[in-house]
Amino acid sequence: MLGLASTGTLAFAEEAKVGESVERIQVTGSHIKRQDLEGPSPLTSISSEDIAKTGVTDLIGLFTKLPISGQGTFSTQGNSSDDTANGGSSVSIRGLGADSTLILVNGRRVSVSPFAKGIDTAFVDINNIPLSAIKRVDILKDGASATYGSDAIAGVINIVLKDDFEGVELSAKVGGTSDGGGDEQNFSMLWGSGGDGVNHTFIVDYYKRGEILYADRDYSRSANQAGLTGRADAVDFRSSSGFPGTIALRSDPTDRMPDTFGNDVCPADQIVGDLCRYDYAPHMTMVPSTERFSFNYMGSYEINDSVTAFTELNGQNARSTIKGAGSPSFNELFMDGDNVNHPFANDPTHPYYQQDLTMRRRMVDIGNRLKEADTDYYRSVIGVKGFTNNWDWELAYSYIKNETTEQGVDGFPNMRRVQEAIDSGLWNPFEPSANSAESLAYIETTTNRIGKSTNRSFDGSISGSIMNLEHGELMLGVGFEHRTESISDNPDDQYIRGEIFGTEATQANGERDNNAIFAELGAPILENLEMQFAIRYEDYSDFGTTTDPKVAFLWAPSEDMTVRGSWGTAFRAPSLHQLGLGRTDESPNLVDTVRCNAVGNVNKACEPQEYTAVFEGNPDLGPEESESYNVGVIYEFDNNLSFSVDYYNYAIENIIDSDTQFVFTNFGADPAVVERIPTADPADPGEVVTIFDSFQNIGDLNTSGLDIDIQYALDTDMGAFNFNYVLNYVLEFEDLRPGANGGQRVNAVEGDFEQPEIRWTFNSSWAVENMSASLAVNYIGEFAGSADAGFADKTVDAMTTVDVTYSYLVDENMTLTLGVTNLFNEEPPFSHHDFMGFVNSTHSGQGRFGYAKVVYKL
Repeated sequence: MLGLASTGTLAFAEEAKVGESVERIQVTGSHIKRQDLEGPSPLTSISSEDIAKTGVTDLIGLFTKLPISGQGTFSTQGNSSDDTANGGSSVSIRGLGADSTLILVNGRRVSVSPFAKGIDTAFVDINNIPLSAIKRVDILKDGASATYGSDAIAGVINIVLKDDFEGVELSAKVGGTSDGGGDEQNFSMLWGSGGDGVNHTFIVDYYKRGEILYADRDYSRSANQAGLTGRADAVDFRSSSGFPGTIALRSDPTDRMPDTFGNDVCPADQIVGDLCRYDYAPHMTMVPSTERFSFNYMGSYEINDSVTAFTELNGQNARSTIKGAGSPSFNELFMDGDNVNHPFANDPTHPYYQQDLTMRRRMVDIGNRLKEADTDYYRSVIGVKGFTNNWDWELAYSYIKNETTEQGVDGFPNMRRVQEAIDSGLWNPFEPSANSAESLAYIETTTNRIGKSTNRSFDGSISGSIMNLEHGELMLGVGFEHRTESISDNPDDQYIRGEIFGTEATQANGERDNNAIFAELGAPILENLEMQFAIRYEDYSDFGTTTDPKVAFLWAPSEDMTVRGSWGTAFRAPSLHQLGLGRTDESPNLVDTVRCNAVGNVNKACEPQEYTAVFEGNPDLGPEESESYNVGVIYEFDNNLSFSVDYYNYAIENIIDSDTQFVFTNFGADPAVVERIPTADPADPGEVVTIFDSFQNIGDLNTSGLDIDIQYALDTDMGAFNFNYVLNYVLEFEDLRPGANGGQRVNAVEGDFEQPEIRWTFNSSWAVENMSASLAVNYIGEFAGSADAGFADKTVDAMTTVDVTYSYLVDENMTLTLGVTNLFNEEPPFSHHDFMGFVNSTHSGQGRFGYAKVVYKL
């Protein structure tokens, strides 16, 4: 379904105004405007027509189908009340991370989301760009810091917007899922005009999608995967914080019992051992409801025959609603032995009589958590471009602002007020049905988190011919860029004071300036051999300088064969989130190996559980650095059949990350690193209260693999057929992290959890007269279960889905399209690692989605 143009000889390119008789074009991955479409770097282009055939409604839906997308690609699927980047989506090329994939719009950078993913991953939210505004998407699949600077370790995605449309086009699309939830509506209007040196293209787009809850899918409707699936090796992920909860001695939280006394008791089917558990899955968002309204304007004006002014204006408002189960507390709340609501105040025979108590409790009585995220995104570019003596030049200023407000509107308790209400007797945690509306209103609060990111840049470039060589022109491109970036992510004071429990929030503030100069040389060494040399120097205000070179070649030993290759270095600057993160609470699933080794599986110490980890930024971080190369061959058997294979290899050093499990395991007995509740048993280190962690340059990563692309076209009496097979095969993926005695250990390899070795798509299309149809098969290979969750010996099976479309040209103005994605309603393969029973970072839980679309042109 994706008719991909790949390779240098097949690359699409953006037209650029030139003088005289020679037209030069701009290719993603080069600053030199060229006379042909060929380039030495592996490039894939996807046109707007190709995107329409996939049936996707947003960019992340497209990228998750591409074989080059790997671990670190994330969509709004999996957003919950605990997520730190609700409503956001981004893509990770080759599994190297969303922050190592540079996203451009019309060849220029855009601002990152003010809210980092997973508290530290800075990313460009591709949901800000509606499909209706996209002319094509270029994917450069090699390191490109020599051309574009930081973050281009894995490659570059350049989103090219429509700028040359004439007329009016109206589009409407509606669709829904077979299993419930996720209904979509999308309406857009495209208007353009041109003439007398003036061009305008204006697009407005409205998109709305309903929520999907984990309760809407049979395989994720309960966190008790053992009971849901009947599998002996499945896990019961129900929370140990139940409702009304579990009571324990404050002096020894391991001496506890479920709440089975009084009028309000823990349901019998939620009692496991000495804990009252809670099934939170039915209340959790799998995909949040979303509503977006966007506008895009592209304009140009010819000042004279050689100078053109241009402007780009883009904006969007997006709103998402995220749901989660009631807030959990884990021994944060206490009740004195003489409290008026003490459950055993009148029973001197009970062991807990007049004893100070603590509890694990789910705050269901004030409702389930509900967050609303509201984002405003603005992008503006103004510039001039032209040509002088056959040299193309361009100057531009851009300003991008991304503002998000996230409000917790329901189900959020203020811990200070909750404790005050317990102490005063206003609120009884053990008898929720007896509590007044006044007491509930007192303990509940609303929360606010306000984020803003900006990007201001001024850039200029010039390219042209230095001289004529024997085999062509020696081309030079030089330029500069000055950029100022800032981010602020500020939750309200309740989070800062630690008064909101059970929900994560980040705090980060930072600003940096960057100055860069770059140069590129294109040299025709032989009639059939072209070389590219590029270098870029960067100076950052917060960590120093870096210089990155690149060398590439394109060689055509015959008319049918082309060989290409490139080598270069790249870097990723520490994100402003990683440098400037304030105290931030996380709730990772970890294993307390220190306590497990000391006393065994007491309170599930040997099993993965949620713990509170406190992170802070590290202003001493250095950049990640990489070296990469690729070699590829393109062979055109005839005009109908072509084949390409590319080998890639990346070596990345000084990866910026945190490894809380490593810290927990190796420093779990250090009270400065892990705070615990003291116990009377000297052999028992005690239950964990808080783990303290930060970001470090802690690891290295090596990966290599093959990209294969086969395209075949066939014209018959029954119509025109096109077939395309694209495969990514990971030969090596070795993620190295700190090990014992200052050495390194292997943290992950190819085929490990979330690291399938094989991804491929097969796309076919057919067209005859006023009809067309397409069929696509999408394959994600199997991979091992989660080692961190204790299931490395298990396998997460492969997943194959089928998408189909049919289009009918009603008349010269109207086209009707019907389509289905995941035609056979394939369920995501089972995974032991988490409560939803599947890997929501890799596999989709949307299920079968059918849609109808009509396009009308005036």
